[in-house]
Amino acid sequence: MKPRKPDHSVQTSFEEAGIEAPAGPTPEPLESVRRRRLSLDEYVSGVRSGDRAVLGRAITLVESNAHRDQDLAQRMLIALLPFTGNAHRVGITGVPGVGKSTFIEALGSNLTAAGRRVAVLAVDPTSGRTGGSILGDKTRMTKLSRDPNAFVRPSPASGSLGGVARKTRETMLVCEAAGFDVVLVETVGVGQSETTVAEMVDFFLVLMLANAGDELQGIKRGIMELADMIAINKAEAEHAVMARHARREYMAALRLMRGSHPAWKPPVLAVSGLHNQGLDVLWQKIEEHRRLFDKNGVLSAQRREQMRRWMWSMVDDRLLRAVRKHPAVAAQAAKLEAAVLDGKLTATLGAQAILDAFGLDSDR
Repeated sequence: MKPRKPDHSVQTSFEEAGIEAPAGPTPEPLESVRRRRLSLDEYVSGVRSGDRAVLGRAITLVESNAHRDQDLAQRMLIALLPFTGNAHRVGITGVPGVGKSTFIEALGSNLTAAGRRVAVLAVDPTSGRTGGSILGDKTRMTKLSRDPNAFVRPSPASGSLGGVARKTRETMLVCEAAGFDVVLVETVGVGQSETTVAEMVDFFLVLMLANAGDELQGIKRGIMELADMIAINKAEAEHAVMARHARREYMAALRLMRGSHPAWKPPVLAVSGLHNQGLDVLWQKIEEHRRLFDKNGVLSAQRREQMRRWMWSMVDDRLLRAVRKHPAVAAQAAKLEAAVLDGKLTATLGAQAILDAFGLDSDR
């Protein structure tokens, strides 16, 4: 016979009647658990068991810039590391208006229907006033947000590529430890963020439009070279002819470029996220890429190299922050900037003065 769960309604009725309740363990109120700071063991066990409330709090801990939180976050990540690394890590970028959210929601829903557990990490522009995420991906992916086998997390970029790299990478590890076997990382689609995301995933997908005019003029060559696949989205029936034309152009362009790896020739597909067309073939290609790179050892080597670069990028990021915050640097920065802008000082000598103020010999 199974033991009965505590009946909190009975406890309440005893109190209302003014009768002393029978002796026994009193469960900690849920609100108290939510308010108090969780221990390391509670974070680790909660993430490993798939507790979504604890998962959300663990990611918030990772995103925090407070020293106290960062110490606990790093200890949590060390404990979770043995349970990471088994997911498909897919980065997704695209030109403005390409329909990334609709595409990701359709792809994610297909994957959860097939038994996958999908985490979507959407790297949003940061609100200049609040520092928070301003695009609200949970409102843009309402169906996927309600899916019990999916987890959608907008992630503020914190105004720096270092912020994107650290927070998104570490959030990805937390999601993997929670049992998500597909992690989709959506980029903001501007600046250097595409390169940053491409260096933290196994597969980088670039979405393009069929009717964008001079498509090849509107995308950087560097992004094309990072792509493991180009998918022409919104290729519905009325755009089929334009999609075929765009596909031929991209295939020709890719032949003239150095690909992401010599073992893989990036395919170009025509798909429709809105009508869920071609997404099954697209995912088959991603799995084909995974099998190939797993078999020839490239995946393992690529991830090891990503970890090495991540470590040094964190060194660069923290050193830069330390220099900018140094009192002696802060006292001279405005004057040195003005001198460089007015042409009274070269940038090299300005940098030398800043490093001297920081106490670092730049010639070493």
